[in-house]
Amino acid sequence: MQGQHATRLVTAIVAATTLFVPVLGANCPSYSSYSQLRHEPFSAGGYALSYQRPEPACRTFNSTVVEDAIVRIKNLTSDPDLFRLFENTYPNTIDTAIKWRGFAANNTEEELAFIITGDIDAMWIRDSANQVAPYRSVLKDKKDDIASIFRGAINLQARYLIISPYCNAFLPPPESGLTPGPNGATYRVTPAYDRNIVFTCNFELDDFGAFLQLSHDYYTATGDVEFFGKFQWIQAVQSILSASEALRQPTYGPDGKWNPPAYTFQSQTMTSFGTLGNNGMNYPVNETGMVRSPFRPSDDAAIYDFQIPANMMLSRYLESTSKIMDKLSNAPDGLADEMRDMAAGIRDGIERFGVVTAPDGSRIYAYEVDGFGGQNLMDDANIPSLLSAPSLGYLRANDTVYQNTRRFVLSRSNPWWCQGPVISAVGSPHIKPGAAWPMASIMRAMTSDDEVEILSAIREVLQSTDRYGLIHESVNSFDASQWTRSWFGWGNAVFGQMIMELSERRPDLLVETFQPRHRDRE
Repeated sequence: MQGQHATRLVTAIVAATTLFVPVLGANCPSYSSYSQLRHEPFSAGGYALSYQRPEPACRTFNSTVVEDAIVRIKNLTSDPDLFRLFENTYPNTIDTAIKWRGFAANNTEEELAFIITGDIDAMWIRDSANQVAPYRSVLKDKKDDIASIFRGAINLQARYLIISPYCNAFLPPPESGLTPGPNGATYRVTPAYDRNIVFTCNFELDDFGAFLQLSHDYYTATGDVEFFGKFQWIQAVQSILSASEALRQPTYGPDGKWNPPAYTFQSQTMTSFGTLGNNGMNYPVNETGMVRSPFRPSDDAAIYDFQIPANMMLSRYLESTSKIMDKLSNAPDGLADEMRDMAAGIRDGIERFGVVTAPDGSRIYAYEVDGFGGQNLMDDANIPSLLSAPSLGYLRANDTVYQNTRRFVLSRSNPWWCQGPVISAVGSPHIKPGAAWPMASIMRAMTSDDEVEILSAIREVLQSTDRYGLIHESVNSFDASQWTRSWFGWGNAVFGQMIMELSERRPDLLVETFQPRHRDRE
């Protein structure tokens, strides 16, 4: 059935469909190249950060409410480098990553938005959700210009989740007229997928949570419940529940018989994190109530499949979006209750199996477990992370187990804590030891009420851009000139989100100076 549906989508291109294709000038440079150069005017501060916004005619979407927010933050800040970094990063998604907007071929009311992650021309479910999410701060009404980006992203994500729920990144929809660039790597995946639609098929549980979080954000801001009943949102939630239930099953049944997994993945790769061991099935798991996530938010293979942060995210947003389902007259009976039941079961599994004893004797959340006693004590910069649990809304920041976990994560006890004079932050095996991710410093500030900690994290991010004025994926903790990815849309979005949140909860911190010689207040 899914294959037939996919075929219809590929072939059902209606010429009369109105498209919103970004019409960029002939002289508009590729942002992949543009972001690798420094552009005047530089900011007036000691970091002399590059200006990185494309010319207005070269931007992929223009939003009045976003531009108004930039002006508002300018009036709240006093540090020219801080404002320059915000000015570059907050609009970066709409400036550069809205590759195409239009309507579904079979429904001219169904908005679609194809959002690339940055320097890769594919749409990751998680990345695209996180790139759009910061605009919830300016979204007030379904008629706002930015609202169409939320609806377009949700609708296209819903389509992808129905077609291939275990896949994580997708090629442009046929309606776009864009030439797809299929992934040339060699994979063996079950269930099979259409390479004309899917870019990569690493199953990452946080994709489900990201889709539901974006849905929650749009509904909370606009109250537009009608939108969720008009197109494919209900079917996407059903697809998520079905796939999740299949991945809650243990490796062995009550009688000890092996249960073949719903998803397997093998690839030709030079890294062990690029494929799954045990013939593509990964490590066995016990029954816990949680959902397996063979791959992490970093796209790396898990050691143990029950990834705690991704389960936190799914539980939290299944619960919150069940309230949307309650309001839909065309939703199947019992579907909202099914969402709540799964959310509760996952939460119970997290608290029973995911809370473990750290080497210092404190009770903390493990990053991954298998339900047999296997546990992986670490954290990864990619969100959802253990550090991000309060930002996800799973718990309060003053939760005792979270505070214990936070101390562990931000210390040498965490094998991926990268400490140095440039930036001290959580890194990721996706790159290498010593490569801190500025995104983790940003999340540290977002989950803290401590003024000194927030100011220190912001300062580290500012001094890690190598004067490019954008958030890099990773930075050598000892050398700001060694970094990965000049155009990392997700990281840019999270920095913008942090500043917008601080403007509401701690606007006094935005008037601070972050110049190189500044010292924290006593």
